[in-house]
This record gives sequence, structure tokens and C-alpha cells, in this order.
Amino acid sequence: MIRLIWLGCLAYLTVGLGQLVVGAVMEPMVGAYGVRYGDGGQLVMNQFLGGLAGTLFAPWLMRKLGRRTLLLGAIAMSAAAEIVYTLAPPWGAMLVLGPVAGFGFGITEAVVGSFIIASAGERANVAMSRVEVSFGLGAQIMPLVGALLIDIDRWRLAFGVVGALAAATVILWAIFWPTILDAAPVGAAQAGTHGKRQPAPVRLPLLGTGPARWVLIASTAFFFLYVGFEMSYAHYLPTLLVQEGGITEATAALALGVFWGAMTIGRLFAGHLADRIGNTSYLLSMCGIAALAFIMMGFFGGAAPMFVLAAVAGLAMSGMFAIALVFANRYAPGMTERTTSLLIACGLLGGAVLPKLVGWSLDALGGDESRWVLAGFALLLLAVAAAAAAASRKAASAAARLAA
Repeated sequence: MIRLIWLGCLAYLTVGLGQLVVGAVMEPMVGAYGVRYGDGGQLVMNQFLGGLAGTLFAPWLMRKLGRRTLLLGAIAMSAAAEIVYTLAPPWGAMLVLGPVAGFGFGITEAVVGSFIIASAGERANVAMSRVEVSFGLGAQIMPLVGALLIDIDRWRLAFGVVGALAAATVILWAIFWPTILDAAPVGAAQAGTHGKRQPAPVRLPLLGTGPARWVLIASTAFFFLYVGFEMSYAHYLPTLLVQEGGITEATAALALGVFWGAMTIGRLFAGHLADRIGNTSYLLSMCGIAALAFIMMGFFGGAAPMFVLAAVAGLAMSGMFAIALVFANRYAPGMTERTTSLLIACGLLGGAVLPKLVGWSLDALGGDESRWVLAGFALLLLAVAAAAAAASRKAASAAARLAA
């Protein structure tokens, strides 16, 4: 289990770098290619649509290829795409490579996340929070690297950093492959103690059955909004600061370091806090704090307030992904791989759609209005979390009645 966690941390570090690299260099990239912010949002959308496909196909591909072949191939695919980005291909080629990189990152995130949850049991909140720390570190490091490379006019090398780390990740996973991942895939027939093959488990509907179904439906909406909201903010925060705060592109990129630094710190404590107050209370309280922070951003768009509120938002949003993933999986016992893939896929769909919408908002409406669009996303996220909480109470009551 220890080996799986540290290798999982390495994989999530790579995914964090890969998902944030476009946002870290968005300003010089848009200028170099002579495109609009909406076009930059299209690149983000293409990568996330590739990730969506990767997560949806991950369970099926795992059964066909096996976990080792699938995971190593997925990371290698992303590494190759990121390295090609550094070679200054035409904009059309950048858009084509986006789904390739995203496909590999999506499979990596889904496969690693599902098995950490399945292996950690009651410690899933803490285990996933620790792995998510690595994602946050990657997302924090990338803006700092991006700012440095922008400052020396070598912003394309940011993609090379991601590609090199992904290549190293492939090698380390191949050498130190955790044997826990060699277990038979969920849903496959397994050999019994006397050499007989046991029947395959009954395949439940994708969103479960009974009252728990509504918990999972609300969870899919939560992941769509959360990831789309997070990626919209992360990709366009430097642009908002350049437009409204009057600071340089390199300095604006450092604001992402503040946001992801707060996310990383928050994730160190998120699992323990969720265990103490309960997953539902954690999600509701953190969504409320995030909504308040983004409403305040609507009123205060200067550089100093935005830096402070970015830190507050980062702390509030730090554990939402991991805790919501564990929360939803508890209402879908025996379907960890399928449920994790579905929820991450919904998140990636949100990551594809909502940044495109925010990019359009920046082009058509400007920075002031776009901050209110983000505040609207935060309020919607709070409303969906409340709906999931209500559904979970009904599901718990129904389960108690059945047990009585």
C-alpha cells in the first residue's frame, strides 16, 4: 500500500502539472499564435475531452490490456504529446495533440485514484487527500515554472518539463510496479480456493439502485461543476489579473502559485478534518466558504484582494475532489472502478466545457463580468452539494429501515 501511495503521488504530480500547463502560459501562447482567449479555451477543452474519453474507457481498457500495460501506455502517450508541444507546431496541431495528452492523463487519474480508494478502506479520506496533495504541488509548481520561463521568453519549455516528468513517471512505475494492482479486475471471474472459478459479480446499473442513485446523480453534477469551476479559475486567473490588476504576465502567473499553494496546504489536513466532522459537513462548509470568496472577488478585482482571496478559495476548495470521491463511492459498494471513472469523467467534461465558456466571457464581456460568472459557478456548486447531502440523508434513512 505504501508503494502504491508514493507512486500514486508521482502520477498525480504529473497530472497536476499537465492539466495546468496551458493556463500557466496562456497569455504568451495566445499572443504568440495570434489567437483569442476563446481559442485558448478550445485547447483546454480539447485536452479535457480527451481526458473524458480516457476515464470512460479506462475500465474497459483495463479488462482488455491489463492495468500495467494500460497505465504505462497512458502516461507514455501524455509524455509524447507534451514533448511535441515544445517543438512549436502549428495551432491546428496543438488542438489535435490536446485530446492525446488528455486521454493519457484521464486514464492515469482514474486508474490510480480508483485503486487507492479500493485499497485504503476506511482510511480512504486520508489516503486520497495525500495523493491529491501531489496534484496540488504539481499545479503549484507549474505557475512558478511558467512565470520563470515567461520571464526569459522560453515559455514553450513548460510543456517540456511536463513531458520529462511524465517520462520519468513511466520508468519508475515500470520498475516499482505495486503488486496490489495485479489483482483481477473488478467484475472478472476469480479462482476459488479449490481452483474453481467463481461466478462474476452481478453488474449493477451505472448509477446504482434505490435512494443511493440520487446521491450518485448529484455527485456527477458536483464533479462536473467542481472541476470545470476549478480549471476555469486556474486557467484564467492570470488573465483576470493582467486585465484588471495592471500587473505583468509573469507576476500574474505567480497568483496561481498562491492558489495552488493554499490548495496543497489544505489537502494536508482535509482528510483528517473530513473524518472528524463528516464528509457531508465538510463539503457543505467548504463550498460555502468558496462561494463567499468568489462573491467578494466580484466586488474587489484589484491585484492585492485577488491574491488574498485566491488563497482563501484554495484552502476552501483543497479537499473537495478527494472527499467527494470517497463520499460518492460509499453509496456504490463494489463498483469503485466504474464509479471513480464516471465521476472523474464528469469532472473532465466540466473541465472541457466551463473554461470554454469563461474564455468566451473574457472575449465578449470582459474581466469584471467574468469574475461574476465564476461567482455564479461557486453558488451552483454549493447548491449541488446541498442536494447531494439531502439525498445522502434519505439514502441513509432507507438503509436503516431495511436493516431494522
